[in-house]
Amino acid sequence: MTTNYNKTFKVKSITVSRKPAKNKDLFKTAFIGLFQENNPHLSAKIPFEVIELLEVEKIRFHELRNISFYLLGNDIVINNLEHITIKKEGDIVTLTGKQDLPEA
Repeated sequence: MTTNYNKTFKVKSITVSRKPAKNKDLFKTAFIGLFQENNPHLSAKIPFEVIELLEVEKIRFHELRNISFYLLGNDIVINNLEHITIKKEGDIVTLTGKQDLPEA
C-alpha cells in the first residue's frame, strides 16, 4: 500500500476525525468526511464520501482561515469551502483549500 495520496474535492464542508491505532506505537487513522452543506454535525448528515488515511502522525491546515474544533464530538469542522485538497506524504497529511468567507 502506498503512503502517498493527493486529490482535490469540490465540497462545502469537511469533518476531520481519528480512529485509535491498534498498537500504541503506531500512528492513528485519519477520517475526512466530505459534505455538500455547512455544519453537518448539527443535523447528523452522512458524508457523500469518507477519506480514510492510515498511519497519520499529524494534519496540517494551509490557506484556511476559519476552522472549528468541537470538543463534544472531538471533530474539526471546516465550513464555507469551495474546494479542499487532501495530500498525504509519508505520515503527514496537509489540507489546503479555498473558503468563501464573509468580510469581517
